[in-house]
Amino acid sequence: MKIFKSILSVIVIVVLALGLFAGCNNASTDTSKSESRGSIAEIKERGKIRIGVFGDKYPFGYVDENGENQGFDVYIARRFAKDLLGDESKVEFVIVDAASRVAFLESNKVDIIMANFTVTEERKQKVDFANPYMKVSLGIVSPESSPISSIEQLKDKKVIVAKGTTAETYLTKNYPDIEQLKFEQYTEIFEALKDGRGDAIMNDNTEVIAWAKQNPGFIVGVPTLGEQDVIAPAVKKGNKELLDWINNELALLGEENFIQEAYDATLADIYGEEFKESLVIEGGKLE
Repeated sequence: MKIFKSILSVIVIVVLALGLFAGCNNASTDTSKSESRGSIAEIKERGKIRIGVFGDKYPFGYVDENGENQGFDVYIARRFAKDLLGDESKVEFVIVDAASRVAFLESNKVDIIMANFTVTEERKQKVDFANPYMKVSLGIVSPESSPISSIEQLKDKKVIVAKGTTAETYLTKNYPDIEQLKFEQYTEIFEALKDGRGDAIMNDNTEVIAWAKQNPGFIVGVPTLGEQDVIAPAVKKGNKELLDWINNELALLGEENFIQEAYDATLADIYGEEFKESLVIEGGKLE
């Protein structure tokens, strides 16, 4: 009986040891998988690079009448896919809104965000930005019948903004007494202005200028506001391998003036040749 109990004890110990070893091995494997998410090797194995873009922010990221992703950010994103995977069609565009951009990176739903993402110190704490490819500042668009030509005119008025944007942050920090009407989608902020639910929209000057040109009856009375910012691709915090690849890619694209090509293909009809120098950053570096 004693011999039987001893043998049973040994068997139990061995089984527990094997289970512990397997658990450790699985944990190691899970950690390895977690660390590889978004890596260049994982992207190549998948055969697609997932890039977060806007679906409703013309002319930077939008879906056309044929259901195809188009725009300045999209044009550059397709080139990233071509140079990384050998085919520009090997990109999976994931539609994001302004407030979800960080979350999509943190949850590994995308590899790169290229949704007109303005670099800010707050965002740098949550994601890693690559070198920039565009310059931008804030602007204000309002009806021609009641134009806003200075931010001081917005006191006692309602300003429409998109959640998670630099416009929201700017107003909250510098003008907390100005009432904000906030929406998730860019389409919603413009519909709200058309419907008279607010007195003006504050957003990136590039977008409000483009929208006003397409919508008679509205005017950009404040074309530049606050400090000049930059737009850049972003990756998940700590993904240095992909970050370095993007920076090297932007440097190489700068040698062929590719960002200017993207401007000509997607923005020139809207802003004209005269805005190219003030908007485009070639080679990933500010002059």
